[in-house]
Amino acid sequence: MTDTIFITGASGHLGRAVIHHLLERGVAPSKIIAGTRDPDKIADLAARGVVVRAADFDDKPGLVKAFAGAHTILIVSTDALDGAGTRQRQHSTAVEAAVEAGAKRLAYTSLPVPETSKVSFAPDHLNTEKAVKATGLPYLLFRDNWYQENLFRALPHAFAGGQWYTSAGAGRTAYVARDDIAAAIAGAIVNWPTQSTTYTLTGTEALTNEQIAKLASAAVGKPLQVVDLTDEQLAGGMKAAGLPEAIIPTLVSFDTATRAGDLALVTGDVEALSGRKSKPLKVFLEENKAVLGA
Repeated sequence: MTDTIFITGASGHLGRAVIHHLLERGVAPSKIIAGTRDPDKIADLAARGVVVRAADFDDKPGLVKAFAGAHTILIVSTDALDGAGTRQRQHSTAVEAAVEAGAKRLAYTSLPVPETSKVSFAPDHLNTEKAVKATGLPYLLFRDNWYQENLFRALPHAFAGGQWYTSAGAGRTAYVARDDIAAAIAGAIVNWPTQSTTYTLTGTEALTNEQIAKLASAAVGKPLQVVDLTDEQLAGGMKAAGLPEAIIPTLVSFDTATRAGDLALVTGDVEALSGRKSKPLKVFLEENKAVLGA
């Protein structure tokens, strides 16, 4: 493949990893455009020959300019979760700018089952998917399941007190390594299919929080008890712990979605696209036991 590929969010973990895997697959650095609000953060990519451009989803004229000359554009979803519609506006701006800049193909990172997901920001993803499809351009939609790395947010705190408070119940999550998702995305972009396709990128097994706690406990060498709560109890505990009230409904929605089975789907898309075995959650926990149990 020799067409120019634009990756947004290039200073973030996923965007940077996708670029890494594109380079590993033999894509010439000069054929990759890395977009970020702060180009200084990816000076190392520029030093490798990757084209670096300022790209701000809140600046449509600037974004059109940044996208100029890009054949394929991967729009990595933003993290603007302010509840004010910022994320949806940013995504819509990016899709519109890509069309105005003359892009020939679009790709977007979404989440599983956005049509029905209980995750509070699922509508942002669904509406962006619809916007991508409405362009009429060939597209790839990557519905990324929860990263294994997301457990860095929950498990260290849980181990500190010996209890993991959750309202996920018996719901399961097919956690997947972020790098495995990046490798899959890069593989799909380099070997673009003949038809527009939606992939659901998951781990190879879906586990309950109880099962995850047992694996984590064995890896870390500390006990960890799962404490089942209602959504209301979980929200109350977060508020008592001092979490910003604006973000609590979103955090609780993750457990609601897990309980509803929204994150339990297991597919073979990651391994098929990346061409390699995915990292099992057990291995991730063992590799990161020092951090998780600190």
